[in-house]
Amino acid sequence: MATSVASQLAKLRKEREAIEKREKALQARTHTRAIEKILAIAKDAGLTASDITSAMGGGKKKSVKTKVVGAAKKSGPRGKVAPKYKNPADPAQTWTGRGKSPVWVQALKNAGTLDSALI
Repeated sequence: MATSVASQLAKLRKEREAIEKREKALQARTHTRAIEKILAIAKDAGLTASDITSAMGGGKKKSVKTKVVGAAKKSGPRGKVAPKYKNPADPAQTWTGRGKSPVWVQALKNAGTLDSALI
């Protein structure tokens, strides 16, 4: 007689729970033994809990700021940038000098007279 998939899954789950329970018990025993050894060594050396904590980095740390070269800054929204160039043919057209340049800027660049459009 074949067992259903649901009953097989239930059996596997029970087995997994039993294994996890045994794993936790084993870790608890191992950790308890390790802590007992650490305490004996610390007592023999005359160390206190605060000595051990500070040696492990649990004490107050000094804040060390490091600068990563080439890292992008995280900042909020940027404000508007004032225009840097004005179209001599149509003063209503301006360009900040950032982003893709307009056609009239390209024409001035090609002619070598972009400086004449500076505001």
